[in-house]
Amino acid sequence: MKKQSQSTKVKFASGENIPLELHKVRVVQKLNLVPIERRLEAIREAGFNTFQLSTRDVFLDMLTDSGTNAMSDRQVAAMNHADDAYAGSQSFDRFKEAVAKVFGKKYLLPAHQGRAAENILAKAFIKQDSILPMNYHFTTTLAHIMLNGGKVIEILCDDAIQIKSKNPFKGNIDIKKLEKVIAENGVEKIPFIRMEASTNLIGGQPFSIANMREVRKVADKNGLIVVLDASLIGENAYFIKHREEEFKDASVGDIILAMCDLADIVYFSARKVTSSRGGGICTNDEKLYKIMKPLIPVYEGFFTYGGISVREIEAMAVGMMETIDETVISQSPSFIEYLVEQLELHGIPVVTPAGGLGCHVDAMGFLPHVPQTEYPAGALAAAFYLVSGVRGMERGTISSIRDENGNDILADVELLRLAMPRRVFTLSQVKYVEDRLRWLYKNRDLVGGLKFVSEPPVLRFFDGRLEATSDWPEKLMKKFREDFGDSL
Repeated sequence: MKKQSQSTKVKFASGENIPLELHKVRVVQKLNLVPIERRLEAIREAGFNTFQLSTRDVFLDMLTDSGTNAMSDRQVAAMNHADDAYAGSQSFDRFKEAVAKVFGKKYLLPAHQGRAAENILAKAFIKQDSILPMNYHFTTTLAHIMLNGGKVIEILCDDAIQIKSKNPFKGNIDIKKLEKVIAENGVEKIPFIRMEASTNLIGGQPFSIANMREVRKVADKNGLIVVLDASLIGENAYFIKHREEEFKDASVGDIILAMCDLADIVYFSARKVTSSRGGGICTNDEKLYKIMKPLIPVYEGFFTYGGISVREIEAMAVGMMETIDETVISQSPSFIEYLVEQLELHGIPVVTPAGGLGCHVDAMGFLPHVPQTEYPAGALAAAFYLVSGVRGMERGTISSIRDENGNDILADVELLRLAMPRRVFTLSQVKYVEDRLRWLYKNRDLVGGLKFVSEPPVLRFFDGRLEATSDWPEKLMKKFREDFGDSL
Protein backbone atom coordinates (compact mmCIF):
# COMPACT_ATOMS: atom_id res chain seq x y z
CA MET A 1 0.00 0.00 0.00
CA LYS A 2 1.32 3.42 -0.94
CA LYS A 3 2.33 5.51 2.06
CA GLN A 4 1.09 9.09 1.85
CA SER A 5 3.79 11.69 2.42
CA GLN A 6 3.25 13.80 5.52
CA SER A 7 5.48 16.71 4.51
CA THR A 8 4.80 19.90 6.41
CA LYS A 9 5.23 22.05 3.29
CA VAL A 10 2.10 23.43 1.62
CA LYS A 11 1.67 25.64 -1.41
CA PHE A 12 0.19 29.06 -0.69
CA ALA A 13 -1.94 31.02 -3.17
CA SER A 14 1.09 33.25 -3.75
CA GLY A 15 2.90 30.25 -5.21
CA GLU A 16 5.31 29.96 -2.26
CA ASN A 17 5.94 26.63 -0.55
CA ILE A 18 5.77 27.39 3.16
CA PRO A 19 6.47 24.92 5.99
CA LEU A 20 3.60 24.63 8.47
CA GLU A 21 3.89 23.85 12.17
CA LEU A 22 1.83 20.67 12.53
CA HIS A 23 1.42 21.16 16.25
CA LYS A 24 -0.13 23.72 18.57
CA VAL A 25 1.63 25.56 21.36
CA ARG A 26 0.22 24.84 24.82
CA VAL A 27 3.16 25.61 27.10
CA VAL A 28 5.46 28.55 26.43
CA GLN A 29 8.79 29.73 27.75
CA LYS A 30 9.58 33.42 27.82
CA LEU A 31 12.46 34.68 25.69
CA ASN A 32 14.56 37.81 26.05
CA LEU A 33 16.27 39.92 23.41
CA VAL A 34 18.85 42.01 25.22
CA PRO A 35 20.34 45.17 23.62
CA ILE A 36 23.37 44.85 21.39
CA GLU A 37 25.52 46.63 23.98
CA ARG A 38 24.81 43.82 26.46
CA ARG A 39 25.39 41.23 23.74
CA LEU A 40 28.87 42.64 23.15
CA GLU A 41 29.62 42.40 26.87
CA ALA A 42 28.21 38.86 26.95
CA ILE A 43 30.27 37.53 24.04
CA ARG A 44 33.41 39.04 25.57
CA GLU A 45 32.62 37.44 28.92
CA ALA A 46 32.11 34.15 27.04
CA GLY A 47 35.56 34.36 25.45
CA PHE A 48 33.91 34.67 22.01
CA ASN A 49 32.74 31.08 22.49
CA THR A 50 28.97 30.72 22.12
CA PHE A 51 29.03 27.62 24.36
CA GLN A 52 29.96 29.90 27.24
CA LEU A 53 26.97 32.24 26.82
CA SER A 54 24.21 32.22 29.41
CA THR A 55 20.70 31.78 28.05
CA ARG A 56 19.68 34.96 29.88
CA ASP A 57 21.56 36.75 27.08
CA VAL A 58 20.30 34.51 24.24
CA PHE A 59 17.18 35.20 22.18
CA LEU A 60 16.98 32.11 19.94
CA ASP A 61 19.14 29.19 21.01
CA MET A 62 20.27 27.46 17.81
CA LEU A 63 23.43 26.02 19.35
CA THR A 64 22.29 22.40 19.04
CA ASP A 65 19.35 20.05 18.75
CA SER A 66 20.82 17.79 21.43
CA GLY A 67 18.41 17.66 24.36
CA THR A 68 16.61 20.78 23.13
CA ASN A 69 13.85 19.27 20.98
CA ALA A 70 10.34 19.96 22.23
CA MET A 71 8.76 17.03 24.05
CA SER A 72 5.25 15.93 23.15
CA ASP A 73 2.29 15.90 25.50
CA ARG A 74 2.39 12.09 25.45
CA GLN A 75 6.04 12.06 26.50
CA VAL A 76 5.40 14.39 29.42
CA ALA A 77 2.41 12.31 30.50
CA ALA A 78 4.45 9.08 30.31
CA MET A 79 7.00 10.47 32.77
CA ASN A 80 4.37 10.41 35.49
CA HIS A 81 4.08 6.61 35.61
CA ALA A 82 7.79 5.78 35.77
CA ASP A 83 8.91 2.74 37.74
CA ASP A 84 11.80 4.05 39.85
CA ALA A 85 13.25 0.66 40.76
CA TYR A 86 17.05 0.52 40.71
CA ALA A 87 16.96 -2.88 39.00
CA GLY A 88 14.34 -4.58 36.84
CA SER A 89 12.40 -1.38 36.12
CA GLN A 90 9.25 -1.76 34.01
CA SER A 91 10.14 1.58 32.46
CA PHE A 92 13.17 -0.06 30.90
CA ASP A 93 11.00 -2.91 29.61
CA ARG A 94 8.81 -0.39 27.80
CA PHE A 95 11.88 1.35 26.38
CA LYS A 96 13.36 -1.97 25.25
CA GLU A 97 10.09 -2.87 23.53
CA ALA A 98 10.05 0.47 21.67
CA VAL A 99 13.67 0.02 20.53
CA ALA A 100 12.83 -3.46 19.24
CA LYS A 101 9.88 -2.09 17.23
CA VAL A 102 11.68 0.93 15.78
CA PHE A 103 15.27 -0.34 15.36
CA GLY A 104 14.54 -4.07 15.13
CA LYS A 105 17.18 -4.98 17.75
CA LYS A 106 16.42 -7.24 20.73
CA TYR A 107 19.48 -6.64 22.94
CA LEU A 108 19.63 -3.17 24.49
CA LEU A 109 22.24 -1.54 26.70
CA PRO A 110 21.29 1.85 28.17
CA ALA A 111 23.78 4.73 28.34
CA HIS A 112 23.21 8.22 29.69
CA GLN A 113 23.82 9.85 26.27
CA GLY A 114 25.37 9.25 22.87
CA ARG A 115 28.96 9.96 23.81
CA ALA A 116 28.61 7.54 26.73
CA ALA A 117 27.60 4.87 24.22
CA GLU A 118 30.68 5.79 22.18
CA ASN A 119 32.83 5.30 25.26
CA ILE A 120 31.46 1.76 25.73
CA LEU A 121 32.03 0.92 22.05
CA ALA A 122 35.56 2.34 22.13
CA LYS A 123 36.57 0.45 25.27
CA ALA A 124 35.01 -2.78 24.00
CA PHE A 125 36.48 -2.85 20.50
CA ILE A 126 39.25 -0.31 19.92
CA LYS A 127 42.89 -1.14 20.61
CA GLN A 128 46.19 0.65 20.08
CA ASP A 129 46.67 1.39 16.35
CA SER A 130 43.11 0.40 15.42
CA ILE A 131 41.84 1.87 12.14
CA LEU A 132 38.26 3.13 12.02
CA PRO A 133 36.87 3.80 8.51
CA MET A 134 33.74 5.95 8.44
CA ASN A 135 31.81 8.43 6.34
CA TYR A 136 32.78 11.30 8.68
CA HIS A 137 33.80 11.71 12.29
CA PHE A 138 31.91 13.47 15.04
CA THR A 139 33.89 15.39 17.65
CA THR A 140 33.20 13.06 20.58
CA THR A 141 33.60 9.99 18.37
CA LEU A 142 37.07 11.11 17.35
CA ALA A 143 37.99 11.87 20.96
CA HIS A 144 36.98 8.41 22.22
CA ILE A 145 38.77 6.67 19.36
CA MET A 146 41.99 8.65 19.85
CA LEU A 147 41.93 8.23 23.64
CA ASN A 148 41.83 4.46 23.11
CA GLY A 149 44.70 4.47 20.62
CA GLY A 150 42.73 4.35 17.37
CA LYS A 151 42.80 6.41 14.19
CA VAL A 152 39.90 7.66 12.07
CA ILE A 153 39.96 7.41 8.27
CA GLU A 154 37.18 9.30 6.51
CA ILE A 155 36.17 7.83 3.16
CA LEU A 156 33.56 10.21 1.85
CA CYS A 157 32.44 10.64 -1.72
CA ASP A 158 34.49 13.26 -3.57
CA ASP A 159 31.97 16.11 -3.42
CA ALA A 160 30.92 15.58 0.21
CA ILE A 161 32.72 18.67 1.47
CA GLN A 162 31.79 20.89 -1.46
CA ILE A 163 29.55 23.64 -0.12
CA LYS A 164 27.23 23.69 -3.12
CA SER A 165 26.26 20.35 -4.59
CA LYS A 166 23.31 18.54 -6.10
CA ASN A 167 24.37 15.23 -4.60
CA PRO A 168 21.40 14.17 -2.44
CA PHE A 169 23.57 11.81 -0.37
CA LYS A 170 26.81 13.56 0.53
CA GLY A 171 27.09 11.29 3.57
CA ASN A 172 27.75 8.21 1.42
CA ILE A 173 30.91 6.15 1.90
CA ASP A 174 33.13 5.81 -1.18
CA ILE A 175 33.18 2.03 -1.67
CA LYS A 176 36.44 1.93 -3.64
CA LYS A 177 38.16 3.96 -0.92
CA LEU A 178 36.74 1.63 1.72
CA GLU A 179 38.11 -1.42 -0.07
CA LYS A 180 41.50 0.29 -0.38
CA VAL A 181 41.61 1.12 3.35
CA ILE A 182 40.87 -2.50 4.22
CA ALA A 183 43.44 -3.84 1.76
CA GLU A 184 46.17 -1.46 2.95
CA ASN A 185 45.58 -1.90 6.70
CA GLY A 186 44.27 -5.44 7.00
CA VAL A 187 41.01 -6.57 8.59
CA GLU A 188 42.71 -7.40 11.86
CA LYS A 189 43.31 -3.68 12.48
CA ILE A 190 39.71 -2.64 11.77
CA PRO A 191 37.30 -3.26 14.67
CA PHE A 192 34.30 -1.94 12.73
CA ILE A 193 33.09 0.32 9.93
CA ARG A 194 31.08 3.28 11.22
CA MET A 195 28.29 5.09 9.38
CA GLU A 196 26.82 8.26 10.82
CA ALA A 197 23.24 9.19 10.06
CA SER A 198 23.44 12.03 9.23
CA THR A 199 26.98 13.47 8.99
CA ASN A 200 26.85 16.23 11.60
CA LEU A 201 30.05 18.15 10.87
CA ILE A 202 29.57 18.58 7.12
CA GLY A 203 26.03 19.87 7.21
CA GLY A 204 23.83 17.02 8.43
CA GLN A 205 24.17 15.22 5.10
CA PRO A 206 22.50 11.78 4.76
CA PHE A 207 23.59 8.52 3.16
CA SER A 208 21.43 6.27 1.00
CA ILE A 209 20.21 2.74 1.61
CA ALA A 210 21.88 1.72 -1.66
CA ASN A 211 25.23 2.92 -0.30
CA MET A 212 24.72 1.20 3.04
CA ARG A 213 23.97 -2.05 1.20
CA GLU A 214 27.30 -1.76 -0.62
CA VAL A 215 29.08 -1.12 2.68
CA ARG A 216 27.38 -4.21 4.11
CA LYS A 217 28.63 -6.32 1.18
CA VAL A 218 32.22 -5.14 1.74
CA ALA A 219 31.91 -5.78 5.48
CA ASP A 220 30.56 -9.31 4.92
CA LYS A 221 33.27 -10.09 2.39
CA ASN A 222 35.94 -9.14 4.94
CA GLY A 223 34.29 -10.42 8.10
CA LEU A 224 33.82 -6.91 9.55
CA ILE A 225 30.97 -5.47 11.58
CA VAL A 226 29.04 -2.32 10.73
CA VAL A 227 28.20 0.19 13.46
CA LEU A 228 25.47 2.75 12.84
CA ASP A 229 25.41 6.06 14.72
CA ALA A 230 21.65 6.57 14.63
CA SER A 231 21.49 9.92 16.41
CA LEU A 232 19.84 11.57 13.39
CA ILE A 233 18.36 8.42 11.88
CA GLY A 234 14.85 9.87 11.59
CA GLU A 235 16.07 12.75 9.46
CA ASN A 236 18.25 10.40 7.38
CA ALA A 237 15.21 8.21 6.77
CA TYR A 238 13.17 11.28 5.81
CA PHE A 239 15.76 12.22 3.19
CA ILE A 240 15.85 8.65 1.87
CA LYS A 241 12.07 8.74 1.44
CA HIS A 242 12.22 12.03 -0.47
CA ARG A 243 15.48 11.51 -2.39
CA GLU A 244 15.89 7.77 -3.05
CA GLU A 245 13.44 6.54 -5.69
CA GLU A 246 13.18 3.00 -4.34
CA PHE A 247 11.77 4.25 -1.03
CA LYS A 248 9.42 7.03 -2.15
CA ASP A 249 6.36 5.02 -1.11
CA ALA A 250 7.89 3.52 2.04
CA SER A 251 7.10 4.74 5.54
CA VAL A 252 9.80 6.38 7.65
CA GLY A 253 9.45 3.48 10.07
CA ASP A 254 10.11 0.89 7.35
CA ILE A 255 13.15 2.85 6.15
CA ILE A 256 14.59 3.02 9.67
CA LEU A 257 14.16 -0.74 10.04
CA ALA A 258 15.90 -1.28 6.70
CA MET A 259 18.85 0.87 7.79
CA CYS A 260 19.20 -0.85 11.15
CA ASP A 261 18.92 -4.29 9.58
CA LEU A 262 22.12 -3.51 7.65
CA ALA A 263 24.03 -2.72 10.86
CA ASP A 264 25.39 -5.14 13.44
CA ILE A 265 25.35 -2.52 16.21
CA VAL A 266 23.20 0.61 16.44
CA TYR A 267 23.93 3.31 18.99
CA PHE A 268 22.14 6.58 19.53
CA SER A 269 21.72 9.73 21.54
CA ALA A 270 18.15 9.98 22.77
CA ARG A 271 18.77 13.72 23.12
CA LYS A 272 18.43 13.74 19.32
CA VAL A 273 16.38 10.67 18.43
CA THR A 274 13.58 10.82 20.99
CA SER A 275 13.40 14.45 22.15
CA SER A 276 14.39 13.20 25.60
CA ARG A 277 17.66 12.59 27.44
CA GLY A 278 19.61 9.37 27.44
CA GLY A 279 21.00 6.96 24.88
CA GLY A 280 21.71 3.35 24.14
CA ILE A 281 23.41 0.60 22.18
CA CYS A 282 21.43 -2.21 20.58
CA THR A 283 22.18 -5.33 18.55
CA ASN A 284 20.80 -8.71 17.56
CA ASP A 285 24.19 -10.36 17.99
CA GLU A 286 24.37 -11.95 21.44
CA LYS A 287 28.16 -12.30 21.24
CA LEU A 288 28.65 -8.55 20.61
CA TYR A 289 26.11 -7.78 23.33
CA LYS A 290 28.05 -9.84 25.88
CA ILE A 291 31.32 -8.09 24.98
CA MET A 292 29.83 -4.67 25.80
CA LYS A 293 27.49 -5.58 28.66
CA PRO A 294 30.09 -5.81 31.49
CA LEU A 295 31.12 -2.19 30.84
CA ILE A 296 27.65 -0.75 31.52
CA PRO A 297 27.64 -1.06 35.35
CA VAL A 298 31.23 0.22 35.44
CA TYR A 299 30.62 3.42 33.47
CA GLU A 300 26.86 3.96 33.32
CA GLY A 301 24.77 2.23 35.97
CA PHE A 302 22.71 -0.92 36.29
CA PHE A 303 21.54 -2.67 33.11
CA THR A 304 17.97 -1.38 33.40
CA TYR A 305 18.67 2.31 33.93
CA GLY A 306 22.18 3.02 32.63
CA GLY A 307 22.59 6.35 34.39
CA ILE A 308 19.27 7.68 33.06
CA SER A 309 16.33 8.89 35.12
CA VAL A 310 13.49 6.41 34.76
CA ARG A 311 11.22 9.37 34.02
CA GLU A 312 13.41 10.09 31.02
CA ILE A 313 13.35 6.41 30.07
CA GLU A 314 9.55 6.55 29.89
CA ALA A 315 9.80 9.66 27.69
CA MET A 316 12.39 7.88 25.53
CA ALA A 317 10.04 4.95 24.96
CA VAL A 318 7.28 7.26 23.70
CA GLY A 319 9.73 9.43 21.75
CA MET A 320 11.15 6.37 20.02
CA MET A 321 7.71 5.60 18.59
CA GLU A 322 7.24 9.25 17.57
CA THR A 323 10.48 9.01 15.57
CA ILE A 324 8.61 6.99 12.94
CA ASP A 325 5.90 9.68 12.60
CA GLU A 326 6.78 11.75 9.53
CA THR A 327 4.85 14.77 10.81
CA VAL A 328 7.30 14.85 13.73
CA ILE A 329 10.46 14.11 11.75
CA SER A 330 9.68 16.44 8.83
CA GLN A 331 9.38 19.56 10.98
CA SER A 332 13.10 20.34 11.20
CA PRO A 333 14.12 19.37 7.63
CA SER A 334 11.32 21.46 6.12
CA PHE A 335 12.20 24.55 8.18
CA ILE A 336 15.91 24.07 7.43
CA GLU A 337 15.19 23.76 3.72
CA TYR A 338 13.07 26.92 3.81
CA LEU A 339 15.85 28.95 5.48
CA VAL A 340 18.51 27.55 3.13
CA GLU A 341 16.41 28.46 0.08
CA GLN A 342 15.76 31.99 1.36
CA LEU A 343 19.43 32.62 2.11
CA GLU A 344 20.45 31.28 -1.30
CA LEU A 345 18.08 33.74 -2.96
CA HIS A 346 20.15 36.55 -1.43
CA GLY A 347 23.51 35.07 -2.39
CA ILE A 348 24.45 33.96 1.12
CA PRO A 349 26.71 30.87 0.93
CA VAL A 350 25.07 27.87 2.61
CA VAL A 351 25.57 24.11 2.41
CA THR A 352 23.37 22.51 -0.23
CA PRO A 353 21.40 20.43 -0.51
CA ALA A 354 19.80 21.31 2.81
CA GLY A 355 20.52 18.62 5.39
CA GLY A 356 19.31 17.64 8.81
CA LEU A 357 20.02 19.19 12.21
CA GLY A 358 20.33 22.80 11.03
CA CYS A 359 21.13 25.38 8.40
CA HIS A 360 24.90 25.50 7.79
CA VAL A 361 26.42 28.77 6.60
CA ASP A 362 29.75 28.61 4.76
CA ALA A 363 31.99 30.85 6.88
CA MET A 364 34.88 30.93 4.40
CA GLY A 365 32.50 32.05 1.67
CA PHE A 366 30.84 34.53 4.03
CA LEU A 367 34.15 35.90 5.37
CA PRO A 368 36.73 35.27 2.63
CA HIS A 369 39.02 37.93 4.11
CA VAL A 370 39.40 36.07 7.42
CA PRO A 371 42.23 33.47 7.26
CA GLN A 372 41.31 29.95 8.33
CA THR A 373 44.00 30.22 11.01
CA GLU A 374 41.85 32.99 12.57
CA TYR A 375 38.79 30.72 12.83
CA PRO A 376 36.23 32.24 10.44
CA ALA A 377 33.42 29.95 11.61
CA GLY A 378 33.98 30.99 15.23
CA ALA A 379 34.17 34.63 14.21
CA LEU A 380 30.93 34.33 12.23
CA ALA A 381 29.17 32.66 15.16
CA ALA A 382 30.26 35.49 17.46
CA ALA A 383 29.35 38.21 14.95
CA PHE A 384 25.94 36.72 14.26
CA TYR A 385 25.18 36.51 17.97
CA LEU A 386 26.23 40.14 18.36
CA VAL A 387 23.85 41.44 15.67
CA SER A 388 20.91 39.12 16.41
CA GLY A 389 21.03 37.58 19.88
CA VAL A 390 20.84 34.20 18.12
CA ARG A 391 23.28 31.59 19.42
CA GLY A 392 24.67 29.36 16.70
CA MET A 393 27.66 27.04 16.83
CA GLU A 394 31.09 26.91 15.20
CA ARG A 395 31.75 23.75 13.20
CA GLY A 396 35.23 24.26 11.79
CA THR A 397 38.83 24.47 12.93
CA ILE A 398 37.94 25.40 16.51
CA SER A 399 36.10 22.06 16.56
CA SER A 400 39.20 20.36 15.17
CA ILE A 401 42.43 19.46 17.00
CA ARG A 402 46.14 20.30 16.92
CA ASP A 403 48.86 18.05 15.51
CA GLU A 404 51.86 16.73 17.45
CA ASN A 405 53.68 20.01 16.78
CA GLY A 406 50.90 22.14 18.23
CA ASN A 407 49.62 23.40 14.89
CA ASP A 408 45.93 23.51 14.02
CA ILE A 409 44.68 20.73 11.79
CA LEU A 410 42.54 22.91 9.56
CA ALA A 411 38.98 21.67 9.16
CA ASP A 412 37.65 20.52 5.78
CA VAL A 413 34.89 23.11 6.04
CA GLU A 414 34.22 26.16 8.21
CA LEU A 415 30.53 26.29 9.08
CA LEU A 416 28.22 28.33 11.26
CA ARG A 417 25.61 25.80 12.32
CA LEU A 418 22.15 27.14 13.13
CA ALA A 419 20.41 24.14 14.67
CA MET A 420 16.67 23.62 14.27
CA PRO A 421 15.41 21.56 17.22
CA ARG A 422 12.13 19.83 16.47
CA ARG A 423 8.96 21.86 17.04
CA VAL A 424 10.74 24.68 18.89
CA PHE A 425 10.85 27.70 16.56
CA THR A 426 8.10 29.50 14.66
CA LEU A 427 8.34 30.68 11.07
CA SER A 428 8.55 34.32 12.16
CA GLN A 429 11.60 33.47 14.26
CA VAL A 430 13.18 31.72 11.28
CA LYS A 431 12.52 34.80 9.17
CA TYR A 432 14.21 36.95 11.84
CA VAL A 433 17.29 34.73 11.51
CA GLU A 434 17.20 35.21 7.75
CA ASP A 435 16.90 39.00 8.08
CA ARG A 436 19.82 39.39 10.48
CA LEU A 437 22.01 37.11 8.37
CA ARG A 438 21.21 39.20 5.31
CA TRP A 439 22.22 42.38 7.14
CA LEU A 440 25.42 40.81 8.43
CA TYR A 441 26.32 39.57 4.94
CA LYS A 442 26.01 43.12 3.58
CA ASN A 443 28.35 44.27 6.35
CA ARG A 444 30.65 41.22 6.36
CA ASP A 445 33.79 43.26 5.69
CA LEU A 446 33.52 44.61 9.25
CA VAL A 447 34.01 41.13 10.76
CA GLY A 448 37.55 40.05 11.69
CA GLY A 449 39.18 36.97 13.12
CA LEU A 450 39.73 35.35 16.52
CA LYS A 451 42.67 33.89 18.41
CA PHE A 452 42.85 31.48 21.33
CA VAL A 453 43.79 32.80 24.75
CA SER A 454 43.19 29.47 26.50
CA GLU A 455 42.21 26.00 25.33
CA PRO A 456 41.82 22.56 26.89
CA PRO A 457 43.65 19.60 25.31
CA VAL A 458 40.45 17.75 24.30
CA LEU A 459 37.17 19.06 22.81
CA ARG A 460 38.42 22.62 23.01
CA PHE A 461 35.32 24.06 21.33
CA PHE A 462 33.35 23.44 24.53
CA ASP A 463 35.55 25.34 26.96
CA GLY A 464 38.17 27.25 24.98
CA ARG A 465 38.36 31.02 25.22
CA LEU A 466 39.23 33.40 22.40
CA GLU A 467 39.48 37.10 21.71
CA ALA A 468 39.05 39.29 18.67
CA THR A 469 42.18 40.04 16.63
CA SER A 470 41.11 43.70 16.34
CA ASP A 471 38.33 46.04 17.41
CA TRP A 472 35.96 44.63 14.80
CA PRO A 473 33.17 43.81 17.32
CA GLU A 474 32.94 47.49 18.32
CA LYS A 475 32.84 48.59 14.68
CA LEU A 476 30.12 46.07 13.91
CA MET A 477 28.04 47.30 16.86
CA LYS A 478 28.45 50.92 15.73
CA LYS A 479 27.21 50.07 12.22
CA PHE A 480 24.26 48.16 13.68
CA ARG A 481 23.24 51.21 15.70
CA GLU A 482 23.54 53.44 12.64
CA ASP A 483 21.19 51.20 10.68
CA PHE A 484 18.72 50.07 13.35
CA GLY A 485 18.72 52.97 15.80
CA ASP A 486 17.24 51.96 19.15
CA SER A 487 15.93 48.65 17.82
CA LEU A 488 17.12 45.48 19.49
